[in-house]
Amino acid sequence: MTEAVKKASRESIERALEMCGLVAEGYAKQYLTAKGAVDTGRLRNSVTHSRSGDTMYVGTNVEYAPYIEFGTSKMKPRTYIKPSIADHVDQYKEIIKGELIKQSF
Repeated sequence: MTEAVKKASRESIERALEMCGLVAEGYAKQYLTAKGAVDTGRLRNSVTHSRSGDTMYVGTNVEYAPYIEFGTSKMKPRTYIKPSIADHVDQYKEIIKGELIKQSF
């Protein structure tokens, strides 16, 4: 594989991961709203994505986020991160596939 092909493949993967991160972030914010977990909008507005190598992360640094996601002894969970990924796996596969197919070797 030539260096140009390797570089183009890497760029395609990076674009696909970024697109998947943006989509997952949007779904997480939609789930928060749909599940009535928005009072001030702080949690919803803090949801973001980041990439490390070939791994995309979706999350938030708001201190009470785990209580919303997993619940407490007094509150049912209102999951928003897990379904933003798990419920849309096929869509993420298509995004990745589409970016790789665009790549002409």
